[in-house]
Amino acid sequence: MNKRTRKPHAKDLRKGRYSSVNQIYLITTVIHKRQPLFLHWHLARILINVMRKHHQNGRVESLAFVVMPDHLHWLLVLQDDLTLSELIRRVKGGSSRFMRMFCEKNDIALDSGAVWQDGFYDRALRKDEDCREAARYIVANPLRAGLVDKIGDYPWWDAKWL
Repeated sequence: MNKRTRKPHAKDLRKGRYSSVNQIYLITTVIHKRQPLFLHWHLARILINVMRKHHQNGRVESLAFVVMPDHLHWLLVLQDDLTLSELIRRVKGGSSRFMRMFCEKNDIALDSGAVWQDGFYDRALRKDEDCREAARYIVANPLRAGLVDKIGDYPWWDAKWL
């Protein structure tokens, strides 16, 4: 099998993954083929509303997030008996359903109908790591990407402390 015919290694991202309640995680997940879907105001709002629903239902404590044009960074505390994989599956599944409906209604093309790439990246923060520093790093992504000159000009972020 050559490099072009290999399947993505999303399953490798799950090897050794362990979820722990009250653990702080930094999550990164990417839109299928990095389509800049979140340039559409309504699509970004759909994702944020799904994330907030899980926060309000006590599944997570959302500490900070930024929705970039083609990916999401989310700093969260796992609060429920859900595994991290199950939480992300629910967020991606719930947002995908509503995003597909919006795209169909508004004639926005989705490559092969997929919204999210398989898998996600996660990193558990150690107890000695500063959550506020991680949150500042997350919300500064639009600045580093050159999308805005001031973070206040970017609409798709939030942080508990900022």
